[in-house]
Amino acid sequence: MVKEFSCWRGRQLNGGCHGKPEKHGQHCRPSHPPDAHTFPIAFFVATFVCDLIYWQTANASWATAAIWLLGAGIIMAALAAVAGLIDVLGDHRIRALNDVWWHAGGNAIVVLIEIYNWYARYEQGTAAVVPKGLILSLIVVCILLFTGWKGWDMVYRYRVGVTDEPQVQPSTTSTTRRAA
Repeated sequence: MVKEFSCWRGRQLNGGCHGKPEKHGQHCRPSHPPDAHTFPIAFFVATFVCDLIYWQTANASWATAAIWLLGAGIIMAALAAVAGLIDVLGDHRIRALNDVWWHAGGNAIVVLIEIYNWYARYEQGTAAVVPKGLILSLIVVCILLFTGWKGWDMVYRYRVGVTDEPQVQPSTTSTTRRAA
């Protein structure tokens, strides 16, 4: 049996939005801003891309871009973790989901790996990129694929952090006038 509910903010979803069946033009959407999760993922994937390009070109600019992307990704991941913790700590039903712990644990491992990756690059410079940094970035991208899948399940299967969003429907009546 699939339990459907929203985040701790009290938006119960039983059979639709706010306990009501969905009406034409009313769709349920995630209530928290996706940017909190999108930016760290984008920064960490871009780090991997920069590592690949550095590996092939040995152009130090790509290593420099990668360390900045790592730093920005770590900061944004910390902000995303705060948003996730608010939801997890605020509702015992969310804590009861197995996917939440896989998602949170995987993302915590990602951040720890990337902190080490950033520190190694800071201390060793471009020498830390190939092969260590490249391998760490690849591992992170693989973990992100898994945690992203678990996050998708939480939102679209279990309705964690979802609220309704009415959509404006075009008018069905015609308002055109004829010339006399």
